[in-house]
Amino acid sequence: MKAFFVYICVPANNCNTEKKFANLVNYITTLVMAERIKEKTSQSITNNKGFSLSISQRILVGFAILIFFFMFNATFSLITLRNSATITQTSYNVVNPSLEEIRDFQLMVTQSRMYTISWINSRTNEEDKDSLRKIHNDYPEFKDNLMQLQAKWENKQLARTLDLIFADFEKLQKIQKEEIMNKIVEFEDYEEGEFMTIAIASEIVENQIFPLYKKIITKLEQIAQQKKKETEASQKELLTSIQQQQVITIVLAILSVMVGLIAYFITRRNIVDPIKYINNVFVKLGTGELPSEQNYPFKNDEIGEMADSADKLVTGLRETSRFAENIGKGNYQASFEPLSNNDVLGNALLEMRDNLAKVAEEDRRRNWSTTGLALFGELVGKKATDLKNLSDLIISNLVKYVEANQGGLFIVEDIDEHDQDEPFMSLASCYAWDSKKYLEQKVYRGDGLTGQAWQEGSTIRLTEIPHDYVMITSGLGESNPSSLLIVPLKLNEEVFGVVELASFNVFEDYEVKFVENIAESIASAIASVKTTERTNRLLDESTMMTEQMKSQEEEMRQNMEELQATQESTEKAQYESREVNELLELTHLVIKTDTRFFITSANELTEAKLHYEAAELKGMAIEHVFESYDKVEYAKARLAKGHKYSEFMYLNTKSEDKVMVKVNAAAIKNEKGKVQHYLFLLNDISGINAEIV
Repeated sequence: MKAFFVYICVPANNCNTEKKFANLVNYITTLVMAERIKEKTSQSITNNKGFSLSISQRILVGFAILIFFFMFNATFSLITLRNSATITQTSYNVVNPSLEEIRDFQLMVTQSRMYTISWINSRTNEEDKDSLRKIHNDYPEFKDNLMQLQAKWENKQLARTLDLIFADFEKLQKIQKEEIMNKIVEFEDYEEGEFMTIAIASEIVENQIFPLYKKIITKLEQIAQQKKKETEASQKELLTSIQQQQVITIVLAILSVMVGLIAYFITRRNIVDPIKYINNVFVKLGTGELPSEQNYPFKNDEIGEMADSADKLVTGLRETSRFAENIGKGNYQASFEPLSNNDVLGNALLEMRDNLAKVAEEDRRRNWSTTGLALFGELVGKKATDLKNLSDLIISNLVKYVEANQGGLFIVEDIDEHDQDEPFMSLASCYAWDSKKYLEQKVYRGDGLTGQAWQEGSTIRLTEIPHDYVMITSGLGESNPSSLLIVPLKLNEEVFGVVELASFNVFEDYEVKFVENIAESIASAIASVKTTERTNRLLDESTMMTEQMKSQEEEMRQNMEELQATQESTEKAQYESREVNELLELTHLVIKTDTRFFITSANELTEAKLHYEAAELKGMAIEHVFESYDKVEYAKARLAKGHKYSEFMYLNTKSEDKVMVKVNAAAIKNEKGKVQHYLFLLNDISGINAEIV
């Protein structure tokens, strides 16, 4: 095969195409026969040694030749394309541009000669002179471009010839510049006096410039012809490569078809029968039947892998069936592993299990709440008359039912019973709670978390408990709870107490909702028990009062006799008191005021002395009666404190007369000691005013 590869890759072989094709066919036929002999030998060895090729290996043996042919074709095509690309690139980037530059160089040399002659013979043709100057100016750049192409020429002889041409042309330009362009410059240089200069210049052109021109043109033509030949050779070589590629492609296509057919027959013989068996397995699976286990003699190849995959599928379906049965029996904890991440049935069953487990959990929670509501409804529905026993019963059952670790029940106390101005709560009952901190302590509205729940009337749930708030204690030690739940006991927007629970487990939403639901029932029970206790207390007080009244009836009878005697003496005293009052009415000015010191009444003597009518005096402030405002204010302060008052003062009469009186005032109280009014007794001492002064 190596010799064949070398033979094909020699592009310069001069043998004809038909002969080469015949040799290729003969050689490839020999290779195919060798491969078949090798295959038979391999089969014999396999039968003797128990070794078998896998399906992929068998296919690989068949297709390896095809791959080799394709790789060979690709390699040869790549080499051909690379050679063609190199030829095309060289022709495009070097040969053709070089030929164009040589042609441009020929044109430049020819134009240089023409413009030189024009410079000498035509004194007015400035355009040709400018063109000659431009050739001199553009030549260095033109030379650089051509030298860049020259560096890529493979023919070094041509490169040296081009160097000689550059030297000759530069010599020609030097003669042009020094002997013609520099000497024949001005218009006067063309006059008759300068005829000798023109003649010399013409001679230089004839003897020096023309020979150099011919020499340069001849050499440039030689280079141009050589580059033209290189272009033709490149095109011919490119065409030859393409023809060789066509021949090789046809030969390899024929060989590929032959090898493909051989591989097809071998593959069909080794795969169809096993596939039929596996197909039977999947047909049964398609009808919902799980095939029984069979020991079919599979080879250690891809067919065996397919069978193994089928066995895994059957095993997986058995596991799936078992898992579905467990779900049907309500065992939502049954484990199951999908066959893969893309196992649609397995993942669907897992999702169904999770959904059913979720529904079952919701049912469990709903049943739990319903059972709890019924339980606590029965507890609080009992005719409990003792608030302490009811509290113990509620908190102990509640802590156990919600599986908390501690609990406390706080009840709002009645203000009247405890003679308090501000309502407060006390710990009515607790479960595994440190009640010492509440024995001498009252929880007021807004005091701590418990008081805050009371004040807001809303539930407080915490999972981050302050370290010193509450500790769950056991015989092995103590620790902070993980969750705290405080629920107010509300009935008709009135809070009757607060229940507080602590647990190592976080309270779930349904548990919180449950406690909130039974809180109203507990509040109703507390209100009912309180009403019952209040009624019993009133009945006890009524019974006690009845007994006291019976014992007091005798005392009252005796007292009535005493009262009768006392009444007689009182009537006598009242008579004497009336006589005294009448005497005071006649001899003193009497003024009565309310508790705010506004006059409510005055006797006739007062009206006469002050020259006011009774209607005018009624409602008048007492300070308007007297002349000294400070003394009146002092008197009011003394009387308001319960003291008596006595002082000499002048009256403010309506006629503005000066009347001095001795004032005696006191507060008149009822039987409960509450001030009813103030009484002012004024003694007119105007007659003895001079003596007092």
